[in-house]
Amino acid sequence: MLSSVNIVLGVTGGIACYKACEIVSRLKKLGAGVDVIMTKNATEFVQPLTFESLSSRPVTVDMFAPKKKFEVEHISLAKKADLCIIAPATADVIAKLAEGIADDMLTTTVLAMKCKILIAPAMNTNMYENPITQKHIQDLKARGFIFIDPVSGRLACGDKGVGKMAEPIDIVSKAVEILIPNQDFKGKKVLITAGATREPIDGVRFITNKSSGKMGLEIAKAVIKRGGQVKLVKGLTSVDIPGYIQDIVEVETTQQMFEAVMDNVKDADIIIKAAAPSDYKLKNKFDNKIKDEELTLSLVKNPDIAKEVGKIKGDKKLIIFCAETTDLIENALKKIKSKNADLVVANDVTKEGAGFDVDTNIVTICTKDGQVHAYDKMLKSEVANVILDEITKL
Repeated sequence: MLSSVNIVLGVTGGIACYKACEIVSRLKKLGAGVDVIMTKNATEFVQPLTFESLSSRPVTVDMFAPKKKFEVEHISLAKKADLCIIAPATADVIAKLAEGIADDMLTTTVLAMKCKILIAPAMNTNMYENPITQKHIQDLKARGFIFIDPVSGRLACGDKGVGKMAEPIDIVSKAVEILIPNQDFKGKKVLITAGATREPIDGVRFITNKSSGKMGLEIAKAVIKRGGQVKLVKGLTSVDIPGYIQDIVEVETTQQMFEAVMDNVKDADIIIKAAAPSDYKLKNKFDNKIKDEELTLSLVKNPDIAKEVGKIKGDKKLIIFCAETTDLIENALKKIKSKNADLVVANDVTKEGAGFDVDTNIVTICTKDGQVHAYDKMLKSEVANVILDEITKL
């Protein structure tokens, strides 16, 4: 989700330092690279080794520590950062930033930054509400700094009131919003199927197809990046599932995929059928490995998942896929009508760079009112966003 993104996390000396460990962990799970800068006071609460273990990168504390290679470290960190988060941010560091004081590695680095800066204050209620602190916060906001407000609760000093640092999950969520501003799927629940199913023949053999699950997975990643919630019904796939996709139902057969989809369709706003379920299964499966010289298999139709969803979807949006070798548009328009879908993503799998188990695709998107939009070859990650753009127009 945040692959190729670099984040600098500034950790200052407050009891909420321990929560910053969770921030690093969550950012790493989203694929971000994280460089941690700690103030010396912060190291009295949490050891740098903890953050080094979580981030897999060295932690910077001392401006004058010996360097293994020559570089002006605060400048190099400032340049590589796509976002800076300061959490917890004490009254002291907020005051320094407001006044342009750069007397340690963190404040020096922040002063050299051109990226957006997210600050999560954490301090005693009286310190937070002090007019001086509030003026510093307002001054920083006026200069473009972004704040995630502290929450009320019992503080480490025993007082009750506002001053507790926002929860790590909320800080990371805010960071994602900053880094990926297009959140047009926020609040949408999207049920996505991906991969191939396989139908047993005997104890060791099965019927399947070439689907890798790449297209469905790219759609799932794009939905989450754009703020949506994903339920992924996953058949056989050959791609790694990133850690931030957690709501997953694993299935093997088409019947299992059918049941999983029907169990979850009621909670979805959008259903995207990107999987390639087997159309047929054996009428009678063999329990043991077949060793006959000749073999005739009797096949029967599997449930048509998309068609069954189309019967009950109501005002939900149904997006289906159509892999063809001939008469692409004609077959796609027939399919969208027969399954009561809203969009069909069609591709000619005979074309180079389209179809199964490749990183690219060549698609034509048809709507139920007969509009046809053809696209040139693109990465499947790009196709995913094209599909989501078309869904927003429905």
